[in-house]
Amino acid sequence: MKLVRFGPKGKEKPGLIDESGSLRSLAGHIDDLTPDVIGSEVFADLANIDVSSLEVIEGARLGVPIAHVGKVVCIGLNYSDHAEEAGMEVPPEPVVFMKATSALSGPYDNVELPRGSVKTDWECELAIVIGKEAKYVEVEDAFDYVAGYTVLNDISEREYQIERSGQWVKGKSHDTFAPVGPWLVTKDEVDDPQALSMWLDVNDKRFQEGTTSTMVYGVAFLVSYLSKFMSLQPGDIISTGTPPGVGMGQKPQVFLKEGDVMTLGIQGLGSQKQKVVSA
Repeated sequence: MKLVRFGPKGKEKPGLIDESGSLRSLAGHIDDLTPDVIGSEVFADLANIDVSSLEVIEGARLGVPIAHVGKVVCIGLNYSDHAEEAGMEVPPEPVVFMKATSALSGPYDNVELPRGSVKTDWECELAIVIGKEAKYVEVEDAFDYVAGYTVLNDISEREYQIERSGQWVKGKSHDTFAPVGPWLVTKDEVDDPQALSMWLDVNDKRFQEGTTSTMVYGVAFLVSYLSKFMSLQPGDIISTGTPPGVGMGQKPQVFLKEGDVMTLGIQGLGSQKQKVVSA
């Protein structure tokens, strides 16, 4: 299934994308795509709905495909070629940081350029959505705790992240710095999350082109690893890192400016598009 939330910001309703690409409402089946729903038998039962009986919705905005996300856990330097372009060593263990949930936004919403920012950057990433509480999970069992996957653009203000001391989180958490979607694709539709092509363009110029096969630490390992440090809850998002081609890695470096347009996507998980505006 490709599950979505549609409608004005703060008033989104649940839906799905049918085989023809049409958006259909899940009204009458669930009130919203919340962690409680994702973590229950109701989530699996959605696959049994007669899709043809659902109302078709035209022209609606798409929001974050999961409501009330508890936490967004991110992995840094998780592609060996990205670590190389950043001039950093591949870490001996995953680099873990958080993005504030207030940074979450829809896949086609505008991205705000922070006031005074001169080094705002892009990162196309595969995001894991947790399906049930995960605590001390073994690698071989990790996929049992995955609900599905989506796309996340890990927008990053590099000056705040790297040059202003302290933790990365303050360069990662400005409002709109985590566009998610367009869909939550359930794991049964993704044969191998380590074999997905991914890309990102800025103003129609290709900057990122890679594959999840070059991740240093894969999906199953990350779910297991993180579950040893914190419990993961239904609806939590793990953003797994980015391939090379970020603005910081260009020679000379390239950063976002007002009016720029980013388009990005991952094989089988859909695409996003955001315009950069001033905060």
